[in-house]
Amino acid sequence: MQLVKFTNEHEWLRLEDDGHVTVGITDYAQEQLGDIVYVELPEVGNQFDTTLNLAIIESVKAVGEIKMPLAGAVVKINTRLADEPELVNRDPQGEGWLLQARIEDPAVLDGLMDAAAYAAYLSGL
Repeated sequence: MQLVKFTNEHEWLRLEDDGHVTVGITDYAQEQLGDIVYVELPEVGNQFDTTLNLAIIESVKAVGEIKMPLAGAVVKINTRLADEPELVNRDPQGEGWLLQARIEDPAVLDGLMDAAAYAAYLSGL
């Protein structure tokens, strides 16, 4: 089973077998945004750190900015989202993933919430 971690900004990060991290937004986040109409993703090769907006998700209700809790480089983006942004609504932790990244320090994942901690965090909102 792959390691999945969550941020308090409602992103999920899944550590893949090749050491890359797949990133997306949680089901809670997509529900809050409503119908997603546009996803702006970075270019492959872009370097990022914790201060940069990595992606932008626009919905009929709001614009959401995705920041990463770690540093690294984009290795792959979900090109399907250009034509099918609704995948993020339909399957946020599956086909609606945003990007894959090579991260500089995988140990940073240890400081993020697991599924049980994230569920407890949501219950307090």
